Formats: sequence, structure tokens, C-alpha cells
Amino acid sequence: MPFDIQQFLEDSFRESAEVKLKTIEACSAAIHAAVQALTQTYRNGGKVLFCGNGGSAADSQHLATELMIRLNHDLQRPALAAISLCTDPSNLTAAGNDIGFDNVFARNVQGLGRAGDLLVAISTSGRSRNVVLAVEMARSLGMTSIGLLGGTGGTLKDLCDVSIIIPSSNTQRIQEGHITVGHVLCESVEQLLYGHHA
Repeated sequence: MPFDIQQFLEDSFRESAEVKLKTIEACSAAIHAAVQALTQTYRNGGKVLFCGNGGSAADSQHLATELMIRLNHDLQRPALAAISLCTDPSNLTAAGNDIGFDNVFARNVQGLGRAGDLLVAISTSGRSRNVVLAVEMARSLGMTSIGLLGGTGGTLKDLCDVSIIIPSSNTQRIQEGHITVGHVLCESVEQLLYGHHA
């Protein structure tokens, strides 16, 4: 049977929409908690670090940029300190070569993180070893951690202070959910800190 692109398109969009609707039910409380944690971090003068692998590394860059620059273009605000740990190839390749790929994010959390900062750990499986070690390092430094996860939540579900677990086992749908949740987090923080209700 030939590949039916129209059917695939319809199935994919419906699945994506269904996962997002299920996310409202499954994750609202965790999203509220994450917004509060992020807002408190900034109110206390802290910064936010992001890490993840592959598509989650791209999401880390995307969301860090939304905080640093801005998301809502109707809102004038100063920069919010946010750093993706996925953007420096010299750093990542040196760490991978010298101390092992499992340690690349933990090393950077150790160097850049401080008590009162926050780490956003992105992993569709919740089991990425280098992300797990980064969260463990963050905890040892007195940092808060938020997990953007999927499936069962994996190891990170219980390691993170707040775990937002997209209710799907399909990696694409989980990644789409992460960006939607990430945009909600970023814009909520903007509004709480600098919106007309702030």
C-alpha cells in the first residue's frame, strides 16, 4: 500500500492536538509550580540554565533565548538571565573528550550554577545520563530543577523538584509539547515580573 501523506498529515495533527489537550489535564499543577519556581528565581537575583540532547538541545537554546531576549513583543522588559549549556562546541567537545560525554552538562552546572539558580533539564525519556548528572550536580549546589520530560518521566521524574511529563510515548509529540509548555512558562514569567499586573 503506498504511503498516504494526507492521512499521515491528518493523523499527526490530530495526535499532536490530543496530546496537548491531555497535557492541560496531566500537567497544569506542575506547570503552575514551574512558573512559580522560575519567577522566584528571578526575583531573588538568580539565573536559569538549560540542558538537553539532540532536539532537546535545540529546545534549550530556543527557550533560553526567549527569556534572555523576550517572547511577548507587546511587553517591554529587561533581559532575564538564561543560559543554554548546549551552545559551545569547544566546551562540549573538550568535555566529551576529557571527562566523558556523561559529564558535559554537570561540569558546566558546576562552573556556572550557584545556590538560588535554576536548571531546566529537558529529556523526552527522562533517562539521558548527562542530563541526570546535571540535575544531581544542581541539587548538590542548592539549585532548583525543573524537568521537561515525557513517557513515564524516567529517572528524572523523582530527581527534579518539578517534573512536567508530557503524556505521550511518541518522541515527536513530546518535543512539540515541550515547546508549547516552554512558551507558556516563559510568557507567564514575563507577565508576572513585568506585565501590567506585576
